[in-house]
Amino acid sequence: MSIAPIGILGGTFDPIHNGHLRLAQEALEQCNLAAVRFIPCGTPPHRDAPYASAQQRLDMVRLAVQDNPAFVLDKREIHRTDPCYTVDTLTALRAELGAQQPLCLLMGGDAFLLLHTWHEWKKLFGLAHIVVMQRAGGRPLGNAMNEADVALRNAYQTRLAPSPQLLHESPAGAILVADMPALEISATGIRARNARGRNIHYLLPDAVADYIQIHELYDAEH
Repeated sequence: MSIAPIGILGGTFDPIHNGHLRLAQEALEQCNLAAVRFIPCGTPPHRDAPYASAQQRLDMVRLAVQDNPAFVLDKREIHRTDPCYTVDTLTALRAELGAQQPLCLLMGGDAFLLLHTWHEWKKLFGLAHIVVMQRAGGRPLGNAMNEADVALRNAYQTRLAPSPQLLHESPAGAILVADMPALEISATGIRARNARGRNIHYLLPDAVADYIQIHELYDAEH
């Protein structure tokens, strides 16, 4: 049995930028995903409250993905006021999409190295595969895992997939490491540039840059 997986990319997207979009596109192509769902977080449990409102962040993601039919906006978390845990979101998606549909949770290498700090993180492997996108030219994830949390290192060693094909043959449980171009773009940097009156075009889609200007988002550093 081979079923094209669905990618899941969560985040505050404050704002969404080309680094997010390139990660999703690389995963889409390298893993032959059916689609990538972008899930803006409502109340993030591990970080400060977002600068932009929930509706503004939702609007920006909608603008960013509107021209790519493989990118889908998923609104299930954005208006929640309780902490949004990935394990709960994946549980809901699994219930909706069925037990056999492969799901791939997409993340960067830095996030993966902190996975053991996530709420009920070991349950994630029963709900989805994890695709780790490491930046070209950076420290290889395999090397970084030598200094990682012991439980996370064990999970990495036992679940590491040799190729993307495995993601199509089972619904969950594997870890795949893929490469993406080194794009040194961050939401923090974009907010800071905008607050200093510097141009933010080409760091994020034009429609998102225009939205930020129209709504006077991030005009002052916090």
